[in-house]
Amino acid sequence: MKRFTITLCLLMVIGMVFGQRKTENLIIITLDGLRWQELYTGADSSLIGDKEYVDNPEELKKLFWKNTATERRQALMPFFWSTLASEGQLYGDRNLGSKVNCSNGMWFSYPGYNEILCGFADDKNINSNKKIPNPNKTVLEFFNGQKGLKGKVAAFGSWDVFPYIINEERSGVPVNAGFESATGKDLTEREKFLNQLQKEIPSPWGGVRLDAFTHHFAKEYIQKNQPRVVYIAYGETDDFAHNGNYQAYLKSAHQTDQFIKELWDYVQHHPQYKNKTTFLITTDHGRGTVPKETWKSHGTDIEGADQIWFAIIGPDTPALGVVKSGQYYQNQFAKTAAALLGYDYKNERQVGDAVYSMIE
Repeated sequence: MKRFTITLCLLMVIGMVFGQRKTENLIIITLDGLRWQELYTGADSSLIGDKEYVDNPEELKKLFWKNTATERRQALMPFFWSTLASEGQLYGDRNLGSKVNCSNGMWFSYPGYNEILCGFADDKNINSNKKIPNPNKTVLEFFNGQKGLKGKVAAFGSWDVFPYIINEERSGVPVNAGFESATGKDLTEREKFLNQLQKEIPSPWGGVRLDAFTHHFAKEYIQKNQPRVVYIAYGETDDFAHNGNYQAYLKSAHQTDQFIKELWDYVQHHPQYKNKTTFLITTDHGRGTVPKETWKSHGTDIEGADQIWFAIIGPDTPALGVVKSGQYYQNQFAKTAAALLGYDYKNERQVGDAVYSMIE
């Protein structure tokens, strides 16, 4: 009898943690290589006026320079610091004692995305950015295997390695990434136009398209198909940073903030999504700060490149704003994503615990 009572209590606790969610839809978003420093303090005073990294410092200062860090971050990412900060949660402001770190030892993109999406680091197998099919199953693949979610999961990315990271062929999750066009027999006029325009507008990079294409392909797919889980991976911030173009890096961060606002406004006015959708947002790695030029780079030889951040907004998330303390890890993202939809996510390896403070 005692053993039965204990089992029943455990089942009740599990039910409380993993059931009764208001969240029915999930949009996962990543901004490649966006530093926590810009997110929490806005434009960097040491970079915004440096003509080595900025073509027109005066123009950039008019856009993003303010007297205080609070004003600067609001100017740079107004959606984050209005709607998301007042209705959701942000983690990783190290000035306040909130820390989020990669647990992988690589501190660059493929290992970071593997950790985000799988829930564990795999430095043995994922130690380069080469286009190798991910041997690990992602939480997207997990979702696509669940009753009610099969065929309702999709991914969009600016970087052409995402079909391999998500292992599109094995997982069955459709991935539109790199310079891929929208496909299918029922293309909308907007999708046809985006397909044409993508071929006509050159990208500055060989393997990464401009984020506007990723955003609008994703939004059009959402409007047409009403998927339950969508992953959108914006990439420009990292590539502009590698180019040493701080002006474009800031403008891209600002535009991505507006893309996220546009998506949030859409879901809040759609009957399937309104008050039933959570946005879970992060980055794959950090960047350097000292010496100054290391802001362009990341990897294990760059101090601080393992420092990242989390953000979340949705119907199950208490409005805590900026979380002021705690140590969190990238490997906690996948289980948190699953818990929001009521699933106890497990993988072949041990995954990081969910961040239950994100879930009411």
